[in-house]
Amino acid sequence: MVERVFPRTPRRPARQPARQRPRLRLLLASGAASAALVAGTVIPLNPLLPAPQQAQAADGKKVLTVAVSQSVDSLSPFLAQKLVSTSIHRLTYEYLTNYDPKDAHTVPGFATAWESSADKLTWTFTIRKDSKWSDGVQATAEDAAWTFNKMMTDENAATANGSFTSNFKKVTAPDPETLVVELNKPQATMTALDVPIVPKHIWEKVGDFSKFNNDKQFPIVGNGPFIITDFKVDQYIKLKPNKDFWRGAPKFDELVLKYYKDGDAAVAALQKGEVSFTSGLTPAQAAALKSADNIKVNDAPGRRFYALATNPGARSKDGKKFGNGHAALLDPAVRKALFQAVDRKTVIDKVFQGHAVEGKGYIPPRFSAYFWEPSADQTIAYDPAEAARTLDTAGYEKNAAGKRVGKDGKPLDFRILCHATDPNDKAIGKYLQEWWGQLGIGLKVDCLDNVSDPWLAGDYDLAFDGWSVNPDPDYVLSIHTCGALPATPKDSGATDNFICDKRYDDLYAQQSAEYDPAKRAELVKQMESRLYDTGYMNVMAYPNAVEAYRTDQIKSITTMPEAAGNLWGQDGYWSWWSAVPADDGGGSGSSSSTGVVIGIGAAVVVVAALGLFVAMRRRSTAEDRE
Repeated sequence: MVERVFPRTPRRPARQPARQRPRLRLLLASGAASAALVAGTVIPLNPLLPAPQQAQAADGKKVLTVAVSQSVDSLSPFLAQKLVSTSIHRLTYEYLTNYDPKDAHTVPGFATAWESSADKLTWTFTIRKDSKWSDGVQATAEDAAWTFNKMMTDENAATANGSFTSNFKKVTAPDPETLVVELNKPQATMTALDVPIVPKHIWEKVGDFSKFNNDKQFPIVGNGPFIITDFKVDQYIKLKPNKDFWRGAPKFDELVLKYYKDGDAAVAALQKGEVSFTSGLTPAQAAALKSADNIKVNDAPGRRFYALATNPGARSKDGKKFGNGHAALLDPAVRKALFQAVDRKTVIDKVFQGHAVEGKGYIPPRFSAYFWEPSADQTIAYDPAEAARTLDTAGYEKNAAGKRVGKDGKPLDFRILCHATDPNDKAIGKYLQEWWGQLGIGLKVDCLDNVSDPWLAGDYDLAFDGWSVNPDPDYVLSIHTCGALPATPKDSGATDNFICDKRYDDLYAQQSAEYDPAKRAELVKQMESRLYDTGYMNVMAYPNAVEAYRTDQIKSITTMPEAAGNLWGQDGYWSWWSAVPADDGGGSGSSSSTGVVIGIGAAVVVVAALGLFVAMRRRSTAEDRE
């Protein structure tokens, strides 16, 4: 999942090569399919492709191959923030707790039980006895204590998840089955610490955590349901089942995540049976695949938001400014006018073609407890005429050529960062050029293979943004706090787009210490309201999870949530751990979703067929992070 929820301290080392953004940037179409996306047409897939190949290696192994379009940023759990990377780590390392696939409530993981002191400042976790590292060494509370202490004492080890430990005062392991965490103040995320626990006896040998990507020696030691056996940058990552996994070993003999830069190529590979699953389908691809033999399309409410982000002036914690963001965007009136000229309905209807819900607040509706939408008086509605009046009132008049002129006398011309592999960015970019052009504002759409470098350097005016949200929203809220800014201009912080607002920070601190669910939810909504009013972020849509798999290779697999959820990027390992090969015997090879019921006190897993996946329009409840 984007999975990354990192509130404050996680500072990335100087200029990490890849922006660890829980962006769900998966197999997106290009070429003709992109054009079809804009036009709203459907591209028929090639009916002359060869007969599907079974996902079975020459040695008879049952292989589950997942197509991905996102590069792995790091195989180190201390550095990785991209969705593809954090999804891999969920498969290979245990967290203290997990999320039930049915409704995302907290269930045991590496810890079987937990309790807090009356003042909520001391938390005691009981660590399971039946978890071993894949090299045979017993996994204990000492591994968890070492993981957390390393994050607390080494800022490079806190790059990805340091927000979870920024409030930790002391972490100890008095015995192999007991972990004690002492806090400086109450912390509401203590049953949602999404931190991979690593083996101390392996990681204590690491020197510089900012440079160690954990990609040189295989197999990689872990205690999750899968073990990483091989990795080639922008080619593949291979995993095998952990036969000693306490919840039971996966049923496929091998899991392969295969990289495709081109979405059409990934879809073609699915048709031919070269891959078992692909996600991030365009409307045209999804429409064509629905009529294909032995392929099931899953179209369900996702856990992402899709937004426009403005550069509020890149800065670091030491007060230094950097980057070359346009000064006019520091004016709230300019930001408001731009967003008044964004037609979200057109974005939903013409670009996502109904496979999304119109954007409101920062947290997707899939997470109903935290979903917020502006009041009628607060809403920045699509109104081009009002947008023009907003600029007129603020003093941005048009010159003789019809161009809006800034306070410096120069025409307003902005740049927007666009992901070259994402046809949604490109299509919406064209609409923005038209809409903002009518206001007299110019827009250059910079579509790049790597948006990380200019983004981290603050060398942009606007950007297409998006995060996957977790059941606990703390992380995606934290990336807009002042504490998430980089320490210096040379460092990389956990910030999304350099927002630093005292009122927002105060609300963040309050919600992070509030244990009452209703009161905390209200504080989160106040944060969303503040973020909306500042105008640095404009959520345009909540995209569906549109994905497909071969029913002649996968007999059953678990969505999250079970009723109508996603397969790729889950908060947990449920999909790939639960997947049953089509020829596994007992039952038909029909497309079914399996329900996983987890016993809180024991490793009890009951799998029940739930029938066909439910194809839905966009969601109306909200979800998690990354």
